[in-house]
Amino acid sequence: MDKSLAHTRWMCKYHIIFTPKFRRKIIYSKYRESIRDILKDLCKYKGVEIIEGHLMPDHIHILVSIPPKLSVSSFMGYLKGKSALMIFERHANLKYKFGNRHFWSEGYYVSVRP
Repeated sequence: MDKSLAHTRWMCKYHIIFTPKFRRKIIYSKYRESIRDILKDLCKYKGVEIIEGHLMPDHIHILVSIPPKLSVSSFMGYLKGKSALMIFERHANLKYKFGNRHFWSEGYYVSVRP
């Protein structure tokens, strides 16, 4: 399923895994739907298609199609940074558990999918 930009045809799929700080099992709690909606909105805004996603108790798996004009690292910086701010904005009580702007742990795992 190739996509296209003005003069480019592309198919760039990436399997990405990232975790909350200290692998806290917070994703399956009352914040699950909110986190899912935030991630979907942020991906849509950047033109990134979520092909498949799984919110596990202490980590997130997503298979995404990222346009070649975006690097994986810049997309992940955007996704984790903005989502943390939005999560703390919607759920102010989490700032006390996680510290301001430190919802996600550093780093992520990525692999290319054919």
